[in-house]
Amino acid sequence: MPALPDSTWGANRREAEKIPLRFRLLGVERDSKARAGEIETLHGRVQTPVFMPVGTQATVKTLTPRQLKEIGVEALMCNAYHLSLRPGEGAVKALGGLHSFMGWDRTIVTDSGGFQVFSLKGLTRVSEEGVEFCSPFTGERVFLSPERVIEIQKALGSDIMMPFDQCVSYPCQRDEAREAMLRTYRWTRRCWAARGDSPQALFGIVQGSVFRDLREESAQCLAEMELDGYAVGGLSVGEGRYLMKEVLDYTIDKLPWDKPRYLMGVGPPEDILDAVEQGVDMFDCVLPTRNGRNGYAFTSMGRIKLFNSVYKEDPMPLDENCGCYTCRNFSRAYLRHLFFAGEILAMTLVSLHNLFFFQDVMSRARQAILGGTFRSLKEKLLEAQRREEN
Repeated sequence: MPALPDSTWGANRREAEKIPLRFRLLGVERDSKARAGEIETLHGRVQTPVFMPVGTQATVKTLTPRQLKEIGVEALMCNAYHLSLRPGEGAVKALGGLHSFMGWDRTIVTDSGGFQVFSLKGLTRVSEEGVEFCSPFTGERVFLSPERVIEIQKALGSDIMMPFDQCVSYPCQRDEAREAMLRTYRWTRRCWAARGDSPQALFGIVQGSVFRDLREESAQCLAEMELDGYAVGGLSVGEGRYLMKEVLDYTIDKLPWDKPRYLMGVGPPEDILDAVEQGVDMFDCVLPTRNGRNGYAFTSMGRIKLFNSVYKEDPMPLDENCGCYTCRNFSRAYLRHLFFAGEILAMTLVSLHNLFFFQDVMSRARQAILGGTFRSLKEKLLEAQRREEN
């Protein structure tokens, strides 16, 4: 196993300011690939492994930036594609950039929108130059190229930019996956050139569906570019937990040891813990907030569906072992009542709890990695998540 990078972090601050992102490893568990570290961006430090709530439209639905800070969120994911359509990156830039626009002074990652664009199957026209599609808001034709995607993200002023990539569905033919993987690589090179002297970091995105040779080729080609970090895309699209683990197992080993590794769009706690064990550092997903808005809570004792009648007069908090604002102040019965009454507060309280739960899982994972007990913690957490309420 490679030695940990030199931990003399920030010794030369003037030199550090020329680097858009700095990453250092603090520890790696002896019996797995799980690692704990720190990322430093232009807006502060992020402890890894990290879960980043999704604020697609420059907001994490139903929650304020202050609430997110209070539960320890250090980084958010926003979507450059959506923001370019509404309100437009020019408007955001004129208002001081994305951090000022949404009142968030910590790290922001922007996704290029590759997944969202390619999810509009039948409504897009793909060429080597880019993708043409219909705006879901106005119906007007929109064209996105790698250069345009970087232009948008530079105007938004995020800390970490993602390149334009071509996603494929699962299952797909190998030839289709190979064509998309190679195009993603060529587009990434164009994104790198378009970045110019921007102080923002740029990651690469590994594609290749579930084909080992394609994933390894993608990872190796991107690693040679010496990007600021590396993401694994095109997973959690129907291939299932065990096939995802298999893909990650041979993909992660091909990525640079001394750069952050990011699994995009994942996901359930069990998938996150699997990926942490395999050496992934960063995660994002809409799951905790989307489920929260639908009365579905993650707890240390399993998952709870608040619409079930058993909770109508239940005086217990969502989770007796949780210290979040929701669990310290409200009962399951009250939360269920709010949902049936159509009160927005219900969505806020359960979303807040779910994000607190995810932050707590990552914090405990980090401490367990540093203490050499991650595998035992993982088994304990997974055992609880298997107990889902009906």
